[in-house]
Amino acid sequence: MKKPIEAPRVSIAPMIDVTDKHFRYFMRLITKKALLYTEMLTCEGIFHGDSHRLLDFNEIEHPVALQIAASSTEQIKRAMPIINKWNYDEINLNAGCPSDRVSGNLMGACLMAYPDLVRDMIKTIKEFTDKPVTLKHRIGIEGRNILPASFKRTLLDTYEDMDNFISIVDEARPDSYIIHARIAILEGLSPKENREIPPLRYEEVYRLKDEHPELNIEINGGFKNLEAMKVQMALLDGVMIGRLAKDNPFLLRGIDALYEGGSFNYISRREIIEEYIPYIESLEASRENSYMAIKHMDGLFTGVRGSKKWKQIINTSASQGIKASELLRLSLRELPKDILDER
Repeated sequence: MKKPIEAPRVSIAPMIDVTDKHFRYFMRLITKKALLYTEMLTCEGIFHGDSHRLLDFNEIEHPVALQIAASSTEQIKRAMPIINKWNYDEINLNAGCPSDRVSGNLMGACLMAYPDLVRDMIKTIKEFTDKPVTLKHRIGIEGRNILPASFKRTLLDTYEDMDNFISIVDEARPDSYIIHARIAILEGLSPKENREIPPLRYEEVYRLKDEHPELNIEINGGFKNLEAMKVQMALLDGVMIGRLAKDNPFLLRGIDALYEGGSFNYISRREIIEEYIPYIESLEASRENSYMAIKHMDGLFTGVRGSKKWKQIINTSASQGIKASELLRLSLRELPKDILDER
């Protein structure tokens, strides 16, 4: 029997070059309840690539969602039998990535111009799995030359446009809509600029929930602290955070307390580092890139004494011949004890 999505919930957004299995392991030391996401993986990449390298994850990561990108139902049909060999808790379709490279291949945010295709892709995913199937998208798009000439409008940015998109997609009954409350400008802005320049329009996501209370709706975009997240969880079915997890992960110790019956994780920075060391040593034993794994910890000392020293230590070049696990042990000796032991 299909397990319903727990709501409200907090999720940590898929981020290219960030939310790999090492980052997710690190996150799980800090929050036990937040839903973790993989990086966006294309169905074609999964079908043609090294599936173990792309899809392997550690059991500690549960609950963990796989985000996929595709431009056709055929691509999904080829990838899903492979995906099903891994026990992900949820499958998410990306219809929100603003990268022109992604949109130029009819994936990501440009799919908001093709709601019939998105509906059919969601239906196809659901044919292969009984896990929750969700959709991440923007409130709208500015397409310009990315969209085909036959598509008459280059701007889909009104509430009515989003409502129409969802009315068609919902024929496939996705289990949740994760909505980044900005439009995506598909040409002329980098992905980073697309997270900052288009204004946030939370009120349109709230209106959607008010008018369609039967839909499970989660919101993404611009949340900087636990209080802001708590506000969203009272209004909607969930909140997704992104760069906050990378830039100030220690703040996320409070996420579990946002859940009913959950509690604040009073783990210290010292304990986080000590618990991560055996994982790093396992990477070293298997000759994986352990230096990249510790760089995911870059923001652990954000805003406190020792931050500069911490970054110097964990960004030490592999060419110096010091193991990543030893760099972490060095940090335990070199950084201020009161900051390491803060709870």
